[in-house]
Amino acid sequence: MNTNLTDHKKSLQNTYVRTALGIALVIAIVLVFFFCLELALGTAVPVRVIESGSMCTDPAGCNGWTDAFEQTLHRGDIIIIQGVQPQEINANYPNSDIIVYQNPQNPTATPIVHRVVAEYYINDTWYFQTKGDGNAPIWPAPIDASYYDSHQIWFTGQGVPQDLVLGRVVMRIPYFGSIILFMQENNWALSIVIVLIAALVLIAFFLPVIRAKRNRKKLEGQKEAKTAIDEFIK
Repeated sequence: MNTNLTDHKKSLQNTYVRTALGIALVIAIVLVFFFCLELALGTAVPVRVIESGSMCTDPAGCNGWTDAFEQTLHRGDIIIIQGVQPQEINANYPNSDIIVYQNPQNPTATPIVHRVVAEYYINDTWYFQTKGDGNAPIWPAPIDASYYDSHQIWFTGQGVPQDLVLGRVVMRIPYFGSIILFMQENNWALSIVIVLIAALVLIAFFLPVIRAKRNRKKLEGQKEAKTAIDEFIK
């Protein structure tokens, strides 16, 4: 009986170890994936969710669902960002690049995702004038300098310097970012997700233990039955 108890304890320990290793492996795979994505795209911020509607070109508004594949960005889109050399950014409006950059007036704020409308080179530095496609006049209409972000957001007239450019948008994935925004704006939703994840982890951790206990009881019952039969035969 002591041998069985020792074997059972070892089995539980092995189950705990396997489960812990499985969870650690999943976390490691996710971290490695994002690290490889950063290396492949050449930027520290390869993925973002669009939080603003400033790129929406539909006067009726974009919800990311009915106009999911129109040539614009919707609030709730997930965008893939690629690092780029400043001299390689396309400023040929209206077919210019959409870039992600830090606000020159407040670099710690949420980065801005707008289209390049002009560029210039001063003192070994590239500067980019930008504008949201959905901000008047709506893309691809011609615009003048008074509509640049530098006259509408930070009011200096100076474009975005190259060191504040995080990269350019190379892909958009509709729909899925809306889930992230919903959780950001509704703390109760985020709490539910955390609870569900915790519950799944606990289930994954304890389910093998419960199964091991059931198997042990089953084996003990079989042994007791065999012992009773042997005694009866004697």
